[in-house]
Amino acid sequence: NDRLQKQVSQLVYENGYFRQQIQTVSIATTDTSCESVVTSGPHQHHLTPQHPPRDANPAGFLSVAEETLTQFLSKATETAVDWIQMPGMKPGPDSIGIVTISNSCAGVAARACGFAGLEPSKVADILKDRPAWLHDCRCLDVLTAFPTGKGGTIELLYTQMYAPTTLAPARDLWTLRYTSLLEDGSLVVCERSLTGTPGGPNMPSVQHFVRAQMLPSGYLIRPCEGGGCIIHIVDHMDLEPWSVPEVIRPLYESSAVLAQKMTITALRHLRQVAQEVSGEVVLGWGRQPAALRAFSQRLCRGFNEAVNGFVDDGWSLLGSDGVEDVIIAINSSPSKLLGSQLASSDGLSALNGGILCAKASMLLQNVPPALLVRFLREHRSEWADCNIDAYSSAAMKANAYNVPGSLGGITGSQVILPLAHTVEHEEFLEVIKLEGHGLTHEEALLSKDMFLLQLCSGIDEHAAGFCAQLVFAPIDASFADDAPLLPSGFRVIPLESGSDASPPNRTLDLASALEVGSA
Repeated sequence: NDRLQKQVSQLVYENGYFRQQIQTVSIATTDTSCESVVTSGPHQHHLTPQHPPRDANPAGFLSVAEETLTQFLSKATETAVDWIQMPGMKPGPDSIGIVTISNSCAGVAARACGFAGLEPSKVADILKDRPAWLHDCRCLDVLTAFPTGKGGTIELLYTQMYAPTTLAPARDLWTLRYTSLLEDGSLVVCERSLTGTPGGPNMPSVQHFVRAQMLPSGYLIRPCEGGGCIIHIVDHMDLEPWSVPEVIRPLYESSAVLAQKMTITALRHLRQVAQEVSGEVVLGWGRQPAALRAFSQRLCRGFNEAVNGFVDDGWSLLGSDGVEDVIIAINSSPSKLLGSQLASSDGLSALNGGILCAKASMLLQNVPPALLVRFLREHRSEWADCNIDAYSSAAMKANAYNVPGSLGGITGSQVILPLAHTVEHEEFLEVIKLEGHGLTHEEALLSKDMFLLQLCSGIDEHAAGFCAQLVFAPIDASFADDAPLLPSGFRVIPLESGSDASPPNRTLDLASALEVGSA
């Protein structure tokens, strides 16, 4: 039976591969986006290998998968890693769950256990769709997938992760993911890097990305009799800290940072979805939870794209004198960056110019991230240029070339209109109304209010978080779900969390995008 099952798996894999080849009409390019690391074409939207990976033997993959499962379970439920309680996480009835981090191990590791009022299969589907809940995930592509003899599935994945600052390169991952059902009815999704696996397939390195390593990690999902399930999460990574400047190396050497960025975020997202499904979440403006989550995701994604400035998105540098100076970049292909969003914007589609971005990182001494972001949010008039806000807003509309003559009348006074917040209030979405008042009769007739969609996170000092940030983008008063967004903003990251000996510095990342016409 084992021999026959291996033959069946091999045939299924080869059949899927040949189907992909028949459907693929693309050619190889140098595009480094997740959708086209291997190939890209006009009708292709996901990664497709031109050739089966070297030694792509399902039997060999199954052996790696079973080994990954064993090692993951030993971390999730046993003592394969020396776990200690996450600093600042206090257990209690309102706690998100039990979170621990590694005391000493290769790389960085975090573990969590919590409850979700969702069915196990739903939980697995949510967690496997990493780009939908992890803001740092640029994309995740399934290269190939085939079933195993025990009702499970093996997938080969290529993932790209944004860099949080302008001071470091982005990361990518080449992994195997194994989904299976245990004898006790528990559902397991485990994953590990294939890079360096003896005899395993290799994924070529990608320009501008550093290949990170995922050690056996995953999710153990145990159903509860009364409904819902208990989730055990393990994240174990080697983020190659040697590749970043020493000043920000704590971000890549800290298990606490990994827990805040990935592990706790996963639990919070599950809790949020569960409460939305149960109808406990009350939202304003008549918006559905999924639509508001999409806005938050797009704001974060746009800000991350600006911070990273990937060439395959159309970005090119105009000038920079060093890592501590302001970096100026231009994107002359807005369609690459905004894609289908252009269809809803007469202004963007009419322009022959591009998107101008100014970004910088700096170190600040003894400034709590939450305090700084609260100040930026509440005192916008003290740092924002009203004319730039007006220009950005007008550029997103039709007749954008008339912008320079219509900047008058913006006073800078703002009204904050709450829109939505997460269950623990660690992140919230709001609309900023910038009121326009004409100083002359003519300006009074032309002046209009402007609106910004704004995402704020990390300002609650009692909620553990990786960083505090304020990201905003001009939006039309119609507030359409498919409105194009060009986010700007601030991200403030504490550096002392990685080491007790490191000084209390913060890195402040700023990025500002502005639509401009042709010069």
